Amino acid sequence: MRLGLVSDIHGNGIALDAVLADGKEQGVDEWWALGDLVAIGVEPATVLERLTNLDKPVRFVRGNTDRYVVNTGDRPPPFADDARADPTLVELHATIHASFSWTAAYLEGRDRGWRQWLADLPDEQRTQLPDGTRVLGVHASPKSDDGPGINPYIPAAVLDPLLDGSDADLVVAGHTHVPTDRTACDGRIRAVNLGSVSNPITPDLRACYVVIDADEHGHRVQHRRVAYDHDAVLARIAASSHPAADYISSFQRGDHVMFESDL
Repeated sequence: MRLGLVSDIHGNGIALDAVLADGKEQGVDEWWALGDLVAIGVEPATVLERLTNLDKPVRFVRGNTDRYVVNTGDRPPPFADDARADPTLVELHATIHASFSWTAAYLEGRDRGWRQWLADLPDEQRTQLPDGTRVLGVHASPKSDDGPGINPYIPAAVLDPLLDGSDADLVVAGHTHVPTDRTACDGRIRAVNLGSVSNPITPDLRACYVVIDADEHGHRVQHRRVAYDHDAVLARIAASSHPAADYISSFQRGDHVMFESDL
């Protein structure tokens, strides 16, 4: 059994194609896509079409930014009241609203029912590996599709309550964009963050995903890094009508590095 796990694709078809090609070389026989599939990127429909047309089984989870696309009244901060209280936030508030509205309209225009498809996605996926390990896949944590999530730096006092009671031995998630492999809840739970396929916030700008290789004797979790053509992504962004094109491009340039090291 070989699982390929991806998250935070953010409408980047070029990065996703590179990961899927690497997964094929690795012999992945089932994929999990753990949310943030389409928003903050310029190829939302391409990503969904790639994933739903794979010749391998794919399980999905809805992420917080997928939720923002589905529900036009649901947006991340700053909110309208924040912008009214602080005029310096007006431009950011407008850009965020326009960004998610663009993705929603783009998917609506493809006439494939993609927004409803996103709305129908579950909050979690579960399986049991051949060695008996119980695996739970979520976007951020078992408690929420948003919030602090799993990363190498979050204190145990914050992480443990997010995972405790999850009825799993291995929790895999995305959301924070930081590859992570650590234990929680007094060693009872292994917490793994997949890293992100796109919109990196670590010094290594390559796409990151996880392969779990499992049989009845045990399992191995491997983070994999895959290079892709950032210039080609920038060209597609420049050719798009996305209202947040400059912001999306900045990830491809490495302007959002928040952590000096990761796995």
